[in-house]
Amino acid sequence: MLHHLECAFCGKTHPWQQLQSVCTECGRPLLARYETSADEAERFKASVPGRSASLWRYREMLPLPADQKILTLGEGWTPLLTAPSLAARSGLNRLWIKDESQNPTGSFKARGMAVAVAMAKYLGAKKLAVPSAGNAAGALAAYAARAGLPAYLFMPKDTPQANTIECQTMGAHVTLIDGLITDCGREVALRKEKEGWFDLSTLKEPYRIEGKKTLGYEIAEQLDWKLPGVIIYPTGGGTGLIGMWKAFSEMTEMGWINTDRPRMVAVQAAGCQPIVSAFVANQRFAEEHCNAATKAAGLRVPKAIADFLILDAIRASHGTAVAVSDEEMLEAAREIGHLEGIFVAPEGGACYAALRKLRANGQIQPEESVVLFNTGSGLKYLECFTSDQRTQRQTF
Repeated sequence: MLHHLECAFCGKTHPWQQLQSVCTECGRPLLARYETSADEAERFKASVPGRSASLWRYREMLPLPADQKILTLGEGWTPLLTAPSLAARSGLNRLWIKDESQNPTGSFKARGMAVAVAMAKYLGAKKLAVPSAGNAAGALAAYAARAGLPAYLFMPKDTPQANTIECQTMGAHVTLIDGLITDCGREVALRKEKEGWFDLSTLKEPYRIEGKKTLGYEIAEQLDWKLPGVIIYPTGGGTGLIGMWKAFSEMTEMGWINTDRPRMVAVQAAGCQPIVSAFVANQRFAEEHCNAATKAAGLRVPKAIADFLILDAIRASHGTAVAVSDEEMLEAAREIGHLEGIFVAPEGGACYAALRKLRANGQIQPEESVVLFNTGSGLKYLECFTSDQRTQRQTF
């Protein structure tokens, strides 16, 4: 059961029974904290296999009170697909792809928005707003429509067309900004008080991460409660990586898994790599990446509010951070399509491109089990693939 909210940086506690954004003391992200007895945790785990195939199967470790109706479009419980051909190509014994493209709205963003919108409505929000590179906007448009709340979405002008059409079709108010997601975020921040919007920006409210953390619960359950050796994750705002790290801690505290942790690998685009630069420089906070540019819209995040949490998780897990070029990620996406039949987003291709680099330099060994993430459908990024003249000429 949700007990309180805690600042991830200074530790100040906040009540969860009212709308909260960031810590009132230091302005850093708030994390939900739960209280579960040993007996409750044991009964909870035993009952999970018989529950609905959605992220709400982990209801006791999600914030929405038990007497409230869930908000759902069927999100979560996405397949963890074996990738035998990619494994053979990579010289690995065990390789899986967690395919988040099978979520509602075609991306992992559905997880966070399902929980965040449900909590925002429960706590009294009347209008919702978000800056987005595309997929978060699509997810908010869908779940806000489902909840009967208006959504105000701010996206860069060069956001993939599929995202803008998706949002408009679901009745959201769409504004395209000449700039990056950080510019969109500034616009939301300037107008939200006057307009009465509740800001659902990445980690500027405490519940999108709660939806995303179910990635960690699902991987553990799908692998019979034994975590993989390495998780390779495309990292923009980093909510999924941080959420999984939180989930692993929660499951350990409940006695569901042992203390072994995967090595967490954050993957960024060469044209926008603030986390990689901070990791290499051994900094706890990342500097904003100037003139960010990449075809992978979800990776074009020049500055993440939770940069220190991403870097903490990487270092605590003895992981690493890797940058790949747009050419490398699109080539890798085609290779995944050719060998495994999955049309991944460029961000998903980035993870496989990173794996190839880590295998080549010996940072991942053949006996290690590896999970790659595909965070969205390639159908959302047709411009990336149709503009690549080598698409039909490359053979694998």
